[in-house]
Amino acid sequence: MSATDPVQAYRETQIKTANQIKLIVMLYDGAIRHLNLALEDLSGSHEHYDRVNNHIVAAQDIVSELMASLDFERGGEIARGLFSIYSYANRRLLDGNVRKDRAPLEEVKRLLAELRDAWAGISARKGLVEHTVPSGGVNIAR
Repeated sequence: MSATDPVQAYRETQIKTANQIKLIVMLYDGAIRHLNLALEDLSGSHEHYDRVNNHIVAAQDIVSELMASLDFERGGEIARGLFSIYSYANRRLLDGNVRKDRAPLEEVKRLLAELRDAWAGISARKGLVEHTVPSGGVNIAR
């Protein structure tokens, strides 16, 4: 992909100008998209297991990023609860990847979709105005 790719430039602009909650929703969207692709590839032949693995690992990376972004001091019980959910999701993704089993992937996809909808609802209720995210990353415990 070249530096002048308009799609890539648009995505980078979206990320750089998104508020924290929108970034969280985007992370969930990415994980769900990778799980959908993994499930799609599982429907095919064994030749697609490498792609299944790559998509599951990408979803795990996103969940790990969500975990790393938690602020336990400010987030308290909510941050601890999310950490537990993310840990569980990563274990289920690992299980689904090892066994090439659809059930754990579908379970995690449903779980992430519920969390995504909750964060999108928070964003809508608060009527958050878009602003640039500080370079320190995303603090999802706020």
